Parts: sequence; C-alpha cells; structure tokens
Amino acid sequence: MAAPNLEQLYDDHAQSLFAFLLNFTRNESDTRDLLQELFVKIAKQPNLLSGVREERAFLIRLVHNLAIDLMRRRGTREKNYEQFGAEALSIFAASANPDEQEFQKALANALSELPSDQRAVVHLKLWEGLTFEQIAGALDISQNTAGSRYRYGLDKLRERLRPLYEEIK
Repeated sequence: MAAPNLEQLYDDHAQSLFAFLLNFTRNESDTRDLLQELFVKIAKQPNLLSGVREERAFLIRLVHNLAIDLMRRRGTREKNYEQFGAEALSIFAASANPDEQEFQKALANALSELPSDQRAVVHLKLWEGLTFEQIAGALDISQNTAGSRYRYGLDKLRERLRPLYEEIK
C-alpha cells in the first residue's frame, strides 16, 4: 500500500477527529494540538497506515492514545478527567433556532457530566456511527466494555435530559 496522501487524509478525517477529541478533552486548544500532533506523526511515519483496514478507527485510536499521553504528562488520569470534563464546550454547529440552541446547550452540558470513558464511547457510537467492535479497537477496550459504557452513558443522558423532553412534550 502506498503512503497516504496527507492532505486527503486530513480532508477525510480531521473534522470527525476534532469533534471526538473536543468531546473527550473538553479543551479546544488541547484538541487542536493533539490533532496537529497526529498529522505530524503520520507525516514523519508515512508507513504508519500501511495495512490498516479501517482508517478512521485506527486514527481515532491514535488520537485517543495521544490524549491519554497528554493527560499522563500533566499528572494523574483522574485529575485530568475532572479538569477535561469541567469545561462545557459545544460540539454542535451553531443554530439560529432558539429551541435547537437550547437543546444543544442541554445536551452539551449533559455530555460534559458523563465520565470521559463513557463520553468517548457515546460520541463514537452516535456521532461517528462506529460499531462496538470498532469502538473497542479504537479505545483498546473489550466490546462488552464498550457496550456497557454506551448503555450507562445513554442512561445518564436520558435521565439528565428527561425534564427537557417533558417540557417540550
């Protein structure tokens, strides 16, 4: 397999990788740095993607590992999970509709309250449409763990968003 075209790779995957990282790190500056670090790594090691069957899943695994490494460099994982989860950033495109804006804000807040391991799985399942097998491979966890984190995360989102749903019902 030929070395990847970096520009095409960026065009194909940067937006979804950015959304995943932003949802995971909860920090736009860290997200941009990690995304840049990923593409610099690929540029320096062009054979890194040789033989990879699922390009996006592999790239998600790489950026997830880079994010974990960043947290380790800064201190304990738990301390950084709390720090990363504290900042409520919106991963949604801006909307002119006030009801949609309110829902996006509520969903972003609810997502920020999830533990980062659940938030990562929920994001990959709902926004990236990955299977539990792909999520397990990307995050280096078992399929059962991916499924459990997804269920627990969805349960927490439902509970947190139920008042909003009842209000618009």
